[in-house]
Amino acid sequence: MNDDAEQQPLTRVPSCARDQLAKAFVTALTHEDTDTRHRAEDRARRWRAVLDGLADGSLTVGSRTPVAGLPAWVTPEVVRGGFATGEASAGGPLQPYEKAAARRAGVKADRRALFAHALTEAGLADLCVLLDTGRYEVSVPEEAALLTVAWLARSGQLAEAVELVEVLGPFAGQLRFTPRLSVAPAPDASAVHRRTVADAGRTLARRRPHAAVETQREALTVWQPFADELLVHWLETAEGERVLARTPDEGWHERGAALLRRYRQLATAHTRCGKHRDPKENLGILRGALEETVAGRPLDARRAGLLRHAVSSMVRRRGIPGSERHLTLRARQVAQGALPSHHALAQLVLRRLGDLPQDVGAADVEALVVPVTEPEHQETGLPAGAPVPATLRGVVEATLNAPLGTLVERGVVPSAEVLAELVPQLVAATTAQACPDEALRTLMAANYRAFRNRRSLLLLHLERQVRIEELPWVRAVSGQRGDEAAQEDAHTALRQLGELAVQGFPGTLLPNPLVRELGVLARQADLGAPMVEELAADIFMGTFAPKFLTAARIAGDLLRGTLYERYYGIDYATLRNWAIAEAAEALTRSYRPRTSPQFARLCAARAGSSGQGSVAANGKVIEQAQILTTHNLATLVRQVGIAPEPGWEDLARRCFRTVCRLTARVHHNPRPLATIKDAAYAWRHLIFFLALCTPAEQSRLLSRLDEETARHPAHVAARLAPALAGLHLVAAGESFTADGTALGGRARRLLGWTTGEHWLRRLPPTRGQATG
Repeated sequence: MNDDAEQQPLTRVPSCARDQLAKAFVTALTHEDTDTRHRAEDRARRWRAVLDGLADGSLTVGSRTPVAGLPAWVTPEVVRGGFATGEASAGGPLQPYEKAAARRAGVKADRRALFAHALTEAGLADLCVLLDTGRYEVSVPEEAALLTVAWLARSGQLAEAVELVEVLGPFAGQLRFTPRLSVAPAPDASAVHRRTVADAGRTLARRRPHAAVETQREALTVWQPFADELLVHWLETAEGERVLARTPDEGWHERGAALLRRYRQLATAHTRCGKHRDPKENLGILRGALEETVAGRPLDARRAGLLRHAVSSMVRRRGIPGSERHLTLRARQVAQGALPSHHALAQLVLRRLGDLPQDVGAADVEALVVPVTEPEHQETGLPAGAPVPATLRGVVEATLNAPLGTLVERGVVPSAEVLAELVPQLVAATTAQACPDEALRTLMAANYRAFRNRRSLLLLHLERQVRIEELPWVRAVSGQRGDEAAQEDAHTALRQLGELAVQGFPGTLLPNPLVRELGVLARQADLGAPMVEELAADIFMGTFAPKFLTAARIAGDLLRGTLYERYYGIDYATLRNWAIAEAAEALTRSYRPRTSPQFARLCAARAGSSGQGSVAANGKVIEQAQILTTHNLATLVRQVGIAPEPGWEDLARRCFRTVCRLTARVHHNPRPLATIKDAAYAWRHLIFFLALCTPAEQSRLLSRLDEETARHPAHVAARLAPALAGLHLVAAGESFTADGTALGGRARRLLGWTTGEHWLRRLPPTRGQATG
């Protein structure tokens, strides 16, 4: 959800909840995996709570305080779509760690009793020890509250401590304010990790043997060698290759009976492969004929014919057992069958992980994925030197604890969305640096990380999600933050993260979670850098917050008179005047305006929309807002000062590669619109970076675009031809007509959203081909 979440039609809420409940219920009843069924049962419980709350009025959809009786700062339990269930995330039954804390304190296993004990001299002393050692965890922000009380008390700020206790007191019996103990102190804030060691361990533990691979292994190591033994046994009755030319003697019958007894033992122990039971397979024919002969029943003509054919075909295909050809083949198959399974190697890597701290990342992942060592071979039977496969290496490498830039370079962070997952770890440390006291810095960083796990609510009328500074315990220590140094640290972190995101993923729209973190740093740095979110077209109500017009003004200050302004047909001078007038008007009001009507009307006019309409019509309006604001790129360049290496020309070239790659996916795609939208976003970034290039860089890059399209399937160049023609036309000083075309339709402005069929979806006819 966005910080400025839009309205979802309330008439859809009950049906949406019922649909989700039905899906969870079916999964809970029918899924083959036990863990999946249990998770589905929990989802069904939550959706049932949503429906019950809507029915009895205890839940209010669209409010910052959706649960009756709970203030906005309480972390609500939220399900998909932003619906509160009526429960608090810090509520529910007493946790095991709380019961243990009650036993240590010698008090009743009750949250109110734990709260009261924490305020005693002994309780505050225990909390101060935790503050000094950092050996605690904060899984929900409420678990940082009593630690904040203890910090205030020992810092001599008794009035603030008492005030905070008075705010928390009414909820002492309901919410868990007691912190969790941790074996290890807080991790190094300069490094981040995508997954903890425990996460990797759980993934590896869930890995099961691959049925098809293990069936093949059984065939190679059990049934093919046994088939060779049967073949050798029957060849004893042959003259040349003609089986049954000799009459078997008593010893032959005894050895045959022994082979049959061993067959039954093998069939009982090895059940994956069933071909040995097929009477039409060679092994089945040899074994069936032996059963008859050992039992004293002569083979009829049909069975004898099948036996002779099976023996001759086996000898012809593989050679006589013991021959060089046969030995070479079987040696190769034995080596193949002896290769360790991914499941067995996963268990080995899991054992290696078991020696590490589980709730953090791993400092050295290479040692965890080395080939099987000699001691491990002796202990497990796995062949020494067997490599760990790439699929398992990827699981382990995701635990690497390193600077964020290192993770991007090594491919551990493959997308902007994954980057957004990791950024809160760094922002937590940066925002906490404003606190001069080390113990308070550690506490506020842990609190921030927990707060970022708070799921966003569905809000109405541009209501804003709860911000971290609204938490009572954060507000209680807000006076401890430095100003100038904190702003400088936040600015530095913002510039570094902005550069990392743009340089690492230049053709990708900045995802909302990342925009949110950048916004936190921008506010702390006090740069006047509004970060705008991507709005959802299916719940868009046609309004924009004032910061969108401010962001458009900043874009105009950077891009006025450039290729970007000409390509998209923007009048940034007028936009700037609107923004200045709107800001001046806001200063004369006694309240802060919550929308920017002028900006909304402009976006609707540019999209050719007469008002709120279909999802596609809404998408066209939102896309125009992204065009006017550059969706944060201009803000990052002008206000924050990012300057990604190795420069704008390189970023523009990489954007075009993304456009080509996405366009290639349109071909034969029955639902290509999402791909076309992504291609248009990458194209817009291409235009933006081109606008920042020098004229020489622009000319050089434009002249080489055809080289890039030539690296892709032929239809890519054909589909992009109108867009490329439009770009060259604007770069030469010309412009599009009002409908975004030129040269009789041979040149087009590339946009992502449309209410009709998108022209990029149609493959243009080749020269000389009919156009009808």
